[in-house]
Amino acid sequence: MQTHLRGRDCITLQEFTKGELDTILDVAFELKRQRALGIRHPLLEDKVLAMLFFFSSTRTRASFEAGMAQLGGHAQFIESRTTQISHGDTAKEIGEILGRYNDGIAIRQIDWKSGNTYQREVAEASRVPVLNMQCDIYHPHQALADLMTIIEQFGDPRGRTANISWAYAASYQKPISAPQSLALLLPRFGMNVRLTHPPEFKLMPEILDQARENAARAHVGFEIVEDFDEGMKGADVVYAKSWGALLTTTDEEEGKRIIDKYPDWITDERRIGMANDDAIYMHPLPADRGVEVADAVIDGAHSVVYDQAENRLHGQKAVMALTMS
Repeated sequence: MQTHLRGRDCITLQEFTKGELDTILDVAFELKRQRALGIRHPLLEDKVLAMLFFFSSTRTRASFEAGMAQLGGHAQFIESRTTQISHGDTAKEIGEILGRYNDGIAIRQIDWKSGNTYQREVAEASRVPVLNMQCDIYHPHQALADLMTIIEQFGDPRGRTANISWAYAASYQKPISAPQSLALLLPRFGMNVRLTHPPEFKLMPEILDQARENAARAHVGFEIVEDFDEGMKGADVVYAKSWGALLTTTDEEEGKRIIDKYPDWITDERRIGMANDDAIYMHPLPADRGVEVADAVIDGAHSVVYDQAENRLHGQKAVMALTMS
């Protein structure tokens, strides 16, 4: 159990040691038990979290706001377009000022090649922790919830294989931050990672290098395949979602043309049948039903997407309790 996380930013879980991550998980599962038993835990009584959104959100806003209330504090919703942030407030000013008003600052800024930079600039100016609600590179609290869900389903995840796969989606070029954070985190807990995507949907080379290092250090596998069916075979975790071809093109129209080359990359009953019998299907939501995934899969026996969504609440409460107390 690590007891020195007070005041720490949480921009990527890669900046936490394995022992610190174990502590976060321990606290998250304990808070989840207490919630189930109706045991109050006002660990952040009178504390205030500023939640700064540059992009719309459902689960992220609801889970952080509910989590702060359950911890006895208050969450302050700040939308960039309806405040002076859209008219000149700099990252330094946000860090300095919100850091003086509040006990933590949570930010969702996913603009490609600027979201993470913005969060780092706010964190440098802030006297209180900055929590990443998603940026262009990382989605740490989603990855934490994903790991919690895998542990709940399998117990010790060591030796299990996760297929982190691209999937077709008819909508916009989605961020690459969710698969990147997951690829970084799972090897540290003894899981083999299989990254499956068409050639145009590569992830950041520096992130892949770190993921390979994590896998080598944990003596587990890390592989990249470009065949959707091949990625499914023998998987314990099927984590198939769309992301943009952002390292190939940032042009939306060209990105859409590339996406439309692969409409058969859908997790349907035949594909989930290629995975292990006890495999779980995961998706951070919202999913493009009938496009990314068949209803029979996301609503079927393999799906744990609602457990995943719930665990966003408990994992985030653990991070907030440990860093903002």
